[in-house]
Amino acid sequence: MRIDGPGPVGQRQWTPLTVVNGGLAFGLELAMLAALCYWGFRTGSNLVLRLLLGLGAPALAATLWGLFLAAGGPRFRQPLAVEIVLKLLVLGSAALALYGTGRTTLATVYGVLVVVSVAVEYSTR
Repeated sequence: MRIDGPGPVGQRQWTPLTVVNGGLAFGLELAMLAALCYWGFRTGSNLVLRLLLGLGAPALAATLWGLFLAAGGPRFRQPLAVEIVLKLLVLGSAALALYGTGRTTLATVYGVLVVVSVAVEYSTR
């Protein structure tokens, strides 16, 4: 099965594997925002710090994602190696956040899914 469409995302050849991985990747992005929010609200020692971390950490991650990693075409393109490392770092921050809140099993599962998803994404280009 091939699905072609306009734009950078549409320029790739879509197979069942890449379609499933695209859904997984989107889910991981949403989970990253939720995990960073959870971490921030659990970590802060007072209400102001909780609000700052709980809203600021996901906002920072979303900003980095939009500027450098957005699927529809990031604002600032990076060399492939930098893009892969940046994606692993931004998504991986959620695994660290989950681990930091004591959710070690969830952090491990999330981290493994991130590595698998990024590996599939960049090996099927």
